[in-house]
Amino acid sequence: MSNTIAPLNQSMRHGNKFHIFAAIFFYISFFLLSVPANSAEAAPLVKIIEIKGNRKISSSTISSKMKSRAGLPFSKKSVQDDIKSLYSIGYFDDIRVEIEPFEGGVKLIYVFTEKPTIVSLDFQGNKEFETKDLKEKITITSGAIANLSLITDNVQRIISFYQSEGYWLVRVVPIIREISEDAAALTFQVEEGPKVTIKRITIEGNKALSVKEIKKVMKTKERWLFSFLTGSGIYKKEQIRQDVARIKELYQSKGYIYVAVSEPKIRLSPDKKKIFLTISISEGDQYKIGEVRIKGNKVFSDSELYDQIEIASGRIFNRSTLRKDIDKIIDMYMDRGYARADVNPLIDVNTKAKIANITLSITEGGIYKIGRIDITGNIKTRDKVIRREMRLDEGDIFSKKLIKRSYQRINNLNYFESVDVNPTPRVEEQLMDIDIKVKEKLTGMLSIGGGYSSVDKVMVMGEITQTNLFGKGLYLKLKADFSSRRTNYNISLRDPWFMNKPISASIGIYKEKFDYTDYDKEAMGGNIGFGKELSEYVGGNIMYRLEEVKITDVSENASSLIREQEGSKLTSSISPSVWRDTRDNYLDTATGSRNALYTTLAGLGGDNYFVKGVVDSRWYFPVIWETTFSLRGRYGYAAGYNGKELPLYERFYVGGINTIRGLNFGEGGPINEEGEKTGGTEELIFNIEYIFPIVDDIKLKGVLFFDYGGAFDKDHHLSFDNMRETAGAGLRWLSPFGPIRLEWGFNIDPKEGESGDKFEFSLGGLF
Repeated sequence: MSNTIAPLNQSMRHGNKFHIFAAIFFYISFFLLSVPANSAEAAPLVKIIEIKGNRKISSSTISSKMKSRAGLPFSKKSVQDDIKSLYSIGYFDDIRVEIEPFEGGVKLIYVFTEKPTIVSLDFQGNKEFETKDLKEKITITSGAIANLSLITDNVQRIISFYQSEGYWLVRVVPIIREISEDAAALTFQVEEGPKVTIKRITIEGNKALSVKEIKKVMKTKERWLFSFLTGSGIYKKEQIRQDVARIKELYQSKGYIYVAVSEPKIRLSPDKKKIFLTISISEGDQYKIGEVRIKGNKVFSDSELYDQIEIASGRIFNRSTLRKDIDKIIDMYMDRGYARADVNPLIDVNTKAKIANITLSITEGGIYKIGRIDITGNIKTRDKVIRREMRLDEGDIFSKKLIKRSYQRINNLNYFESVDVNPTPRVEEQLMDIDIKVKEKLTGMLSIGGGYSSVDKVMVMGEITQTNLFGKGLYLKLKADFSSRRTNYNISLRDPWFMNKPISASIGIYKEKFDYTDYDKEAMGGNIGFGKELSEYVGGNIMYRLEEVKITDVSENASSLIREQEGSKLTSSISPSVWRDTRDNYLDTATGSRNALYTTLAGLGGDNYFVKGVVDSRWYFPVIWETTFSLRGRYGYAAGYNGKELPLYERFYVGGINTIRGLNFGEGGPINEEGEKTGGTEELIFNIEYIFPIVDDIKLKGVLFFDYGGAFDKDHHLSFDNMRETAGAGLRWLSPFGPIRLEWGFNIDPKEGESGDKFEFSLGGLF
């Protein structure tokens, strides 16, 4: 079924093109009756060319499109070519050519009637979508010329948008109403029709592969219960074309080289609200790989290249694997600077033996160096902030691996909505220019909110964050939390390139007050730190912290551990740390890992003496269908020295969204006879997650998790018996306000006084 675009309003001036060309032919024929056409010498000279009727388009622009020139012999063909060329601009309704005798030659007079300007643009009949939303989908605006091809193109854009939302029967009619001689109003008349969903997809002709296997590779899905979340069940023409290609690729990855997949047959239900799709497949025969040869290689030996490829004689022919092998070989060359290297697979098919012989023909080309590095789109962010993340500089040998790494680093700044790093070759000079296009996003955030928890009761929170202060990449954070039991103020500033050197510097001050059940804690302190990248993926940091903590209002029923902490104590500590981070994206990771060691040594003056260390390792593994498996493990140890006990507020408290989900704060560790959660001197935590996409367009994902671990001390030993287990599910959303986590954890083996489940949320970084 097709959508019919009605003819434009008949009020468009000067009728159809037949009359226009008839008039042109009449004028030219009339004045050419006496002009000999035998030879160029006999034709009169064009003495002057006059242009009339043009108001919007300049005479110089018109002249640049014409072949006819003053001083040249008159040519009927040149005039005809001029008319065609000028009509193609799309600005004219009518072009008339007049010829007059002039000073022994002729004068050419081009008379133009311009198309009207669109001074008003509107939609009628649209009910499901607002006019302002539809205007965002089109390229034509008020002030544009009423060009038929431009209007037709925008009609198709509107239709495509409606069809992508399920309105498959939509009709759009453009209507042009003349307001004055050179002005017109354009109205898109929309007939939306009912929303059409896919009821059933039928696969026919498949024998080697199951229907389930085929439907798995298709993006087009049948309507189901949660389609309102996933957006599935809608027929999209472009998507179904891609699905046909995906089915072909699936078969060709199983050896069916000559598979044929039909365009889907479409049947509408009687009420025109449901679609039934039928896809027919002709599988053909299955082929195996015969000989595999490589030719044209000089930079790498045959054995080096064979080590990179998976295709081999005797295996089932797999076009996907062949494509990956070609990409591997090209990447090898591109990492050596051969930016224009190419691999052409020559496939010789023996239909009788059902064998495909493959020859990988390599064109190496020459070594390219980096030419210009151009950055566009950054209005606020300074060039140097982007340029310092580049792993290549002008004059360096081209490397695809370093281009990819540069993209990752710029993207991980989290200053940009989109980042494109495009190499553009200058073949004659064997240079590769790098064009970096960025689209900035808001990096400042003001959030004011509130909430309720069983610990803090009613909470009010306020935070101002600017991650790209002054466009220099400075990170500033001002935060305040208030509740019936807690008050917290925090201000911090970090410069990732202190004094324009590859060294980070940070400073922060804070004040916190918390009313626990058996005591009150008040802390005030500050810190200063410096960090440096030790290699591409490895970095280190060292921080000095000075903090004064007061423990007051200790309950008479409190344990001796708490009573011993009463009073004011000063902590002077230094915290070195080192990490290795290979994640592809810090906020939405699909592959890579982060491994870190954090240590603290307190006792450089002050009252507290303790050591503390945490080893933290998290790995991400891409699975099928853009899903990710994540495994995290943490071990921490802390102890006092020099005759001092480990402070209560430096112990490990396990339970909550960042440790063991499904448990309350401290429930995963030691609890004394008085029922106080005293924290541990050790912690061991494992988090296993399976992350899957729900709505790609808004970066909404789901997660299934299993947590295992706890906190331990001398009376609550690290053992399997004392480890806690929880499981659950949640949502992750990279929202415009920052990453949001909503997670529901279930306590698999609740102890006395514990709840069986716990719902938690956080707004901030993913842990």
